[in-house]
Formats: sequence, C-alpha cells, structure tokens
Amino acid sequence: MRDSVPLSGFYYPNRMGRIYLMAMEEMLGRNAFNTLLGLSDMREFMRELPADDLKKGFDFAHISNLNQGLEDVYGEREMRNKTLRGGRVLFARGLQQFGALAGVGDLAFKVLPLPTKLKIGLPAIARIFTQFSDQTSYVEEAEDCYYYYIERCSMCWGRQCERPIGHTAVGILQEALRWVGGGLEFRIEEQECIGMGAPRGVFRIDKEPIR
Repeated sequence: MRDSVPLSGFYYPNRMGRIYLMAMEEMLGRNAFNTLLGLSDMREFMRELPADDLKKGFDFAHISNLNQGLEDVYGEREMRNKTLRGGRVLFARGLQQFGALAGVGDLAFKVLPLPTKLKIGLPAIARIFTQFSDQTSYVEEAEDCYYYYIERCSMCWGRQCERPIGHTAVGILQEALRWVGGGLEFRIEEQECIGMGAPRGVFRIDKEPIR
C-alpha cells in the first residue's frame, strides 16, 4: 500500500461522500470495506459515515486514497470497475436531486430533441459540482462531441499516474446521460488527467449514443 496523501482542504458535500462510501460497502461487503478504509487511512468512517447533508466536509484526499487502496488490493481493472460503478450509484442516488437539475426529469424536458437535452443537461451536471463543492467543472461543445472539464480533481489528488484514473467521473457522466437521454448510453473517454501532468481533466462525450 502506497502512502496516503494528506488532507487537501478542498471538499465535497458530506452527502456525496456518504453515498459513495455506501456504494463501496455494498460492492465489497462490510469486512472488506472496513479493511479498505484502514488501508486508505479513513478509519473514522468505520464508526460513522459522513452526515447526510450538504455541508462541505468530505475531503478530496479521501477519494484519492480510496482509489489507491482499491487498486492496491484489487488491481487496476477492478479499481476501474468499482469506481465506475460507484460514480453511477452516486448520480442515481443523490446528484439528480440537486437543484441544478430541476426540471430535467419533467415530461416537458423528456420530449425535447436529444441534442437539446444534452445541451441543457451536461452544463447542469457541471454546475452541481461548481456550486456545491470545491471542484470546478464546465462544458464546451464541439462539432461531434462535448468536452467536460474538471479543475482541482479529487480522483488523482496528490498522486502521479501513468494513465487517466478519473473513472468515478466517467461513471457519474454515464449515469447522468442515461437519465438525461431516457436510457441511452454514450461513449465517454477521459483524454487528459491532472495526475499525468495535465492542467485539468478532460472528458470527451460523443453526441451520438452507443445504443
């Protein structure tokens, strides 16, 4: 197990941390989850999960350390699978309730053309993180895709890596676009990662769905 990175002083709302940790516990089982928390220097969450509120209290370093612990214990492929799933659960159980997505699930939105849904929905997802956390996110449109940018990213916080490791964000975007697009799946690729030396995380999202 590599050394844990120190606390960053940048935060997500407690509710986001709570949902993410609950997803990990469901995937791993209680005993394995507690072992992972110990290896990731997150023993305080063995006793009590973060509060179910929007106070900024879940440090970015917790995500980085948890990802590193998953890779050390289960390997790179399983770390990717588990953090992808964790991201999808995080959106499904929590993020779609945030005010920035108000109206996105309404009937009037559902009957809009898919390009319009994406044009409205993706920036709304970015606004959740910019408004409620210390992560700045924004979206730019290109001819055949969107680019989703993350500045000050938790997933590789304090670490250097040889390949992109923003799988949690990919999972969040996958589930968000499935919801926005009425069940459609979209190809999402992390093209740049701060842990690899890039100034920001860059995620390419195809405009055309896979299915």
